[in-house]
Amino acid sequence: MSGIGHEAAAVQVLTRAVQLDNEKKFSEALACYEQGIRLLLQAAKEVQDESKRSHFRKKTEEYLSRAEAMKEAAAKQRTLARTHTQIQIDAGATGYSYKTIFEPLIDKTLSSATVEDAYIRSTHQIYNFLQFCELLVHKAECLKLIVLQTTRDPGDHRTQHSRLEEIQHSLKKHNVTLTIEYSDTIHDREIRFDNGWIIKIGRGLDYFRKAEGRFSLGWSDYHFRECHQTTVDIFHQTSVK
Repeated sequence: MSGIGHEAAAVQVLTRAVQLDNEKKFSEALACYEQGIRLLLQAAKEVQDESKRSHFRKKTEEYLSRAEAMKEAAAKQRTLARTHTQIQIDAGATGYSYKTIFEPLIDKTLSSATVEDAYIRSTHQIYNFLQFCELLVHKAECLKLIVLQTTRDPGDHRTQHSRLEEIQHSLKKHNVTLTIEYSDTIHDREIRFDNGWIIKIGRGLDYFRKAEGRFSLGWSDYHFRECHQTTVDIFHQTSVK
């Protein structure tokens, strides 16, 4: 097979790898990435054009990085196929920040998150949602979309919407789209990550007590906030099919 032939074959296989990657079929994606990388390396050896050879090397590095992410994700998916973790949070307990609950579930395959919570209305509830968004933007390097499904504040929907729009505009600066969907029939409190994780929290994101003061520990770092009593159930979608 000529250099051109290897290049064409690599493009075909790697295109399939990206498709499987997007479909969260990590094991299949890994196999295609590995095959495509081998073809790309062979094509690089056979071309004479140094600029093209440099391009092949750069693309190879990119796909190697993605293949490594697929390897980790596939291993985690196999290990956690029957996972159900339940966290009981007692009234007054501390140490249950969003980082503690959600960060272990965030990886390089996470590109979207859906928050279904009827009570993202009042000032502190919207701040809670903002804290959650900040964590995702900070830790989920491939994040592209956050969907919020909530109810309208019957007392002051205009202020609620204005504040959520402000978060929406801020996220856009980080190349993340926030879609806001209002419904009067939402009852469940559930967060879904497109890497397969489903998190159900009895109180939704609003499980923290008010901080003692603006200059008290816990005002900005929720690790120090006292909690209301609630239960967190964490599933992987492979365990609930």
